[in-house]
Amino acid sequence: MRINRQIRADKVRVINSDGSQAGVMSLSEALNLAADKDLDLVEISSNAKPPVCKIIDFGKYKYQQLKREKEGKKSQHQVKLKEIKFKPNIDNHDFLTKEKHAKEFILKGYKVKVTLSFRGRQMLHTEQGKKIIQRLIDDLQDIAQIESPLKLMGRTIVTVLAPIGKKYKGASSE
Repeated sequence: MRINRQIRADKVRVINSDGSQAGVMSLSEALNLAADKDLDLVEISSNAKPPVCKIIDFGKYKYQQLKREKEGKKSQHQVKLKEIKFKPNIDNHDFLTKEKHAKEFILKGYKVKVTLSFRGRQMLHTEQGKKIIQRLIDDLQDIAQIESPLKLMGRTIVTVLAPIGKKYKGASSE
């Protein structure tokens, strides 16, 4: 953002501090007009022909911009992602424990990334890994939907589950 002497255009369209149009004038005239009011000449739109400049207090303008950005960030919804990791030779009790954790995360409104990693010769039995993840998906189908389908990436099978609807705390319908 350019202010006062940093502005490079010969002619500028000037807007007064009250928002009224002052018209198109030379840069030196605009700077004199701003100096008379003890304010700054700030280039608002450099792409316009001629560039649009506003006579304002630059410090106050920067503060208001910062305030607007913070308000914008507050209203953004952050999607949180939790990860549950499996191995292809998982015991039934361990599976049920991880399933319980995944269910808790989904009920709280988190998305759950499910990964199943293979080591060494386990890669020969990828169908067994797919069955384990499919079992989890089937068990959670009443509260979760598949956001990204099963993918084999290197030695890992990955999928993402998202909560269904708005009936759960923090969940958003997408």
